[in-house]
Amino acid sequence: MPESDAPSMPYWHVYTDAEGVSRQARFALTAFQFQGVGPGVAPQWNDKMDPSQAGVTFSVLPVGWVGEWHENPKPQWIAVLSGRWFVETMDGTRVEMGPGELMFGEDQNTKPRDGRKGHLSGTVGDEPCTMIVTGLDVTPTVNQPGRFR
Repeated sequence: MPESDAPSMPYWHVYTDAEGVSRQARFALTAFQFQGVGPGVAPQWNDKMDPSQAGVTFSVLPVGWVGEWHENPKPQWIAVLSGRWFVETMDGTRVEMGPGELMFGEDQNTKPRDGRKGHLSGTVGDEPCTMIVTGLDVTPTVNQPGRFR
């Protein structure tokens, strides 16, 4: 299959800039290759990340849940399975995400400003937000928005 047919997959990147302020912007995974995942398996589009140790957590955020200002505990992929949630970064950007949306949380090493450090998050609407969180044992980057493209 021609590379021109390669898909892209949008994601939000919550990151720390050079001044220690958390920000977020939308980027896309674009390094897809058309290949099988094993011998004899039909090819599919895959964008493989660098190998690392990872821990998977399934989370259910209750209706009305608010995670006051905090940093992600480690760089982590968050995929919303059902419900909705929001993430507000120190720069004032607020993004709401729902089922099928993807975020990479990497706002470690922020510097407190006006009572804010990291990000604020919470559920939106009248149903819990379920998600799968894959925390990576990697060193967080600073000022590398959209590091996965």
